Amino acid sequence: LEGHYAGVVTRLAAFAFDVFLIALLFSLGGTAAEYVISRLTGDDVSLSDAPVISAVAMVVWAFAYFAYPLACAGHTAGMALLGLRVTQVDGHDLRGRGAVVRTLALPLSFLVLGLGFVLILLRRDRRALHDLIGRTAVVYSWDARAAHLKFLAKRPPANRPPPAPLGPS
Repeated sequence: LEGHYAGVVTRLAAFAFDVFLIALLFSLGGTAAEYVISRLTGDDVSLSDAPVISAVAMVVWAFAYFAYPLACAGHTAGMALLGLRVTQVDGHDLRGRGAVVRTLALPLSFLVLGLGFVLILLRRDRRALHDLIGRTAVVYSWDARAAHLKFLAKRPPANRPPPAPLGPS
């Protein structure tokens, strides 16, 4: 399937994993920040007391979580786990500007009950609204995983003597 457009189920599973990871890491980071700030100020600090700051921090974190790995590697953690990669429409590697535009357009796909995602089902190239705006496509990319697994499964050359038995003979 390498190079074929990724289907809706695989994309949804990768996105769900990414959302879980965003929430988990934000929660851990927020707890650490509360602890550090509390220690520095001597007051009991809770980010839930500042919902606007927490919301802004979450949006900034989610943006960074999606945009940075897409710009650097062409995939997020969820995409990498499921063998997906984001490319430019012409098949070239995604660049920083494309990753930022795609990430900024992602919320638009959620508008009007997620109709931007329905395009994945309707289009042959499986591109959602944010893919169209960012001029990107999500494809299967199993090449690195297959090469890694093939390396692990390699057998020693036939001309090599068998290993010596362990223990006393």
